Amino acid sequence: MKRLLLGLGCLAVVAAGPVRAADLPAKAPATVPYFTWQGFYVGINGGYGFGQSSWADNVTLLSTGNFDVSGGMVGGTVGYNQHLGGWVLGLEGDIDWSDIKGSSAVNCAGNCQTTNEWLATARARIGYAFDRFLPYVTGGAAFGGIKGKIAGVGSLSDTGVGWTGGGGIEYAFANRWSAKVEYLYVDLGKINCSATCSGGNPFDVTFTSNVVRGGVNFRF
Repeated sequence: MKRLLLGLGCLAVVAAGPVRAADLPAKAPATVPYFTWQGFYVGINGGYGFGQSSWADNVTLLSTGNFDVSGGMVGGTVGYNQHLGGWVLGLEGDIDWSDIKGSSAVNCAGNCQTTNEWLATARARIGYAFDRFLPYVTGGAAFGGIKGKIAGVGSLSDTGVGWTGGGGIEYAFANRWSAKVEYLYVDLGKINCSATCSGGNPFDVTFTSNVVRGGVNFRF
């Protein structure tokens, strides 16, 4: 009789085990944190610019024609992103020290040289986020310090104001850190070289460049 009762008790324990396990609350599935580009950021950038400049006499209409300019640049960035669904809308500004320059002696008494000493932009950015990847287009205003010089004659120093447009891709390699590569076309319009600068007739000086640069940003 004792053996029978012991056996029945064991069967009851075995039978009750699955019931108690089934009564336990289901374990919640693990969730993957949603990555957001939202917020303010600051960063550094650096790269290379190449483009063209020209000097044109306002009286005789003689011109150097377009000549090549090129050089490096490095500076800082500040911006803000608004993350709306998959879209990322933002504003970004930057200012760089620049050494983009070139010269020509065509139709220029001596040698006409153009140097872009600093470059700044204020732009809107529109992108679509694929989690940590953010391709974007950008455009806005451009400002730059233009220095012109005619060897042995005179020089000018003025701020060019124009526009810029381009695009790039940014990748967030950590929660607050991201790296980007971008291209910008920059047109700083015309700067005037007066008679004092040219030693004769005034000149119009133009400057355009293609900027390819990379950067690292930190988001707050």
